[in-house]
Amino acid sequence: MTAPDRTELLTELNRQARVSTLWTVLLHTAIASRSGINVTDVQCVNLLQLRGPMTPGQLAEAMFLTTGGAITAVIDRLEKAGMVRRRRDEADRRRVIVEAAEGGPIAELSDRFQPMAELYGKLLEGYTDDQLNVILDYIARTNATSPEVIERVRRLG
Repeated sequence: MTAPDRTELLTELNRQARVSTLWTVLLHTAIASRSGINVTDVQCVNLLQLRGPMTPGQLAEAMFLTTGGAITAVIDRLEKAGMVRRRRDEADRRRVIVEAAEGGPIAELSDRFQPMAELYGKLLEGYTDDQLNVILDYIARTNATSPEVIERVRRLG
């Protein structure tokens, strides 16, 4: 591949990544709206489902929210909506642990992602295992780099 061809390819990949991000944000906004919560709240639930129970401080740090007011408000809203619950840490009863609830509103939230899972699943059926491994490698590397990118953006001021 020649340099101009590669430059064009990388430019188009960057553009398509931006388009993908746009659609992802809009999808999550639509799902949050239909669920009666906001996008930050949906992502807190998502994070708890992916990483498991966390303290409010850990959740705030992972979500780049302030401890105290902001994360407390998110947890309060999610607890009221039946999507998370607080419990005391068994090892240290002074600590509070936040965990995603099971069933009910959480199941309804998950159901709202089902059309995306079905359509993307069908799309992926058209790729070979080798192609799927390349896609997986790219997404995994992007995910691994994302916290550093977010931190750099936060430092920009």
